[in-house]
Amino acid sequence: MDQNARSEHFLEIKSLCRTFEDGFMAVDNFSLTIKQGEFVTFLGPSGCGKTTTLRMLAGFDMPSSGEILLNGKDITKLPPNERPINTVFQRYALFPHLNIFDNIAFGLKLKKLPRAEIVRKVKKALEMVDLEGFEARTVQTLSGGQQQRIAIARAIVNEPQILLLDEPLGALDLKMRKEMQLELKSMHDKLGITFIYVTHDQEEALTMSDKIVVMSEGRIQQVGEPEDIYNEPKNAFVADFIGDSNIFNGIMTGKYKVRFCGAEFTCVDDVENGTMVEAVLRPEDIEITPPDEGIIQGEVSSVVFKGVHYEITVLSGKNELVIQSTRKAQVGSRVGLSVDPEGIHIMIAENMMNKFEVGVKNGYRLDFLDGVPDFDITSLLPGSRMDGGRLLDAHGDEVAPETLRVIVTIKPEDIAMNDDEEAGMVKGHIVNMIYKGDHYRYIVRSDDDEDFIVRDEDLWNMNDYVSLVIPRDSLQFALKK
Repeated sequence: MDQNARSEHFLEIKSLCRTFEDGFMAVDNFSLTIKQGEFVTFLGPSGCGKTTTLRMLAGFDMPSSGEILLNGKDITKLPPNERPINTVFQRYALFPHLNIFDNIAFGLKLKKLPRAEIVRKVKKALEMVDLEGFEARTVQTLSGGQQQRIAIARAIVNEPQILLLDEPLGALDLKMRKEMQLELKSMHDKLGITFIYVTHDQEEALTMSDKIVVMSEGRIQQVGEPEDIYNEPKNAFVADFIGDSNIFNGIMTGKYKVRFCGAEFTCVDDVENGTMVEAVLRPEDIEITPPDEGIIQGEVSSVVFKGVHYEITVLSGKNELVIQSTRKAQVGSRVGLSVDPEGIHIMIAENMMNKFEVGVKNGYRLDFLDGVPDFDITSLLPGSRMDGGRLLDAHGDEVAPETLRVIVTIKPEDIAMNDDEEAGMVKGHIVNMIYKGDHYRYIVRSDDDEDFIVRDEDLWNMNDYVSLVIPRDSLQFALKK
């Protein structure tokens, strides 16, 4: 393998999956190529699979399937001590009974290196983290930021090819976090090794990364440079998770024309006329104007001072828009809102229907929602009829229930959420929520591990345990061909 190809495909992660004993899939088909020397961040909410992926790269956790290749060599099943990879954890795991020198030298001593070489390597590592002369200090005398740097020094002293960092700034206060973000980026530039960083903090990822991998539900949602991730999100989850966003359902009305919030806007995305879309507006891209100069009008419902800007909420009809402006507005005042075409990002609308493929049980009842009362299988088979408990097709031949598959479709707006566990036939936890201007779109994962999309105007909380009320007449059925 030539050196250029070696650099481009330094670390290859192929179809990595991790399923636990209870059947929970923490990482699902994760594939990624990382260049030598890149700063890559795995970004996503808690439980999205980013730390599990990091643990598999480190060798602390074994994949259920997939491969990890380093410079073309398969390291998937290698133990941690045989990988040229070191990890820095959120809890720095420093030894309180050892001084700083011995903390950093711990791994070198296990390798039985000569004393002179250990001293040289420890001194160099301390210089890299700007803590020269700290060798004799104890862990208890260090600030949180200093402890974090010692943990990094201990990791880099072994000269790894890859440094894994699992939310290493999580224990620091906000001011220290921001300082350490810049220090880590500078350290990465000096070391020249590959950093793979895990965080749920969007600003942290945007500040430090060469490449961001956005994750949700164990899957990669988007991979790209920070500017691309922020300005060109691929779906509503990425748009909602990365920074602040206003997201509205809309429709393309012509070339570079889109309609949402009751008005037609000019955009820069050439999408076919009549296409259902989702329009994303960043708060900083919306301009407040006099009412008669805005494309839409609304009333200011709240104003919050954020230090560098005001966060202003405007209600336009049923739609709520959040604007970031350096100019203060008055609550209750009537304003206009305008957006430059470049400030509108268009995404093709995701399929918002609930579709389930289900089997047919004995007695020709659906294996779904306790059998679905009054379901008539003959309505899906033209010319069929029931005869003594048997289903006969149009030719009089018997059709066994196990040979049939039915597609059940439910509109999100036909499902009602209730906090009374006895109210509905489906119960589960809210695992995702996105505000769409005049309603929330929720994903509820049932106790049977099915995902239901629900449209609701009320605000619920993530992880709320809810009951889903699904009217019988809202279900649509079709026979799978």
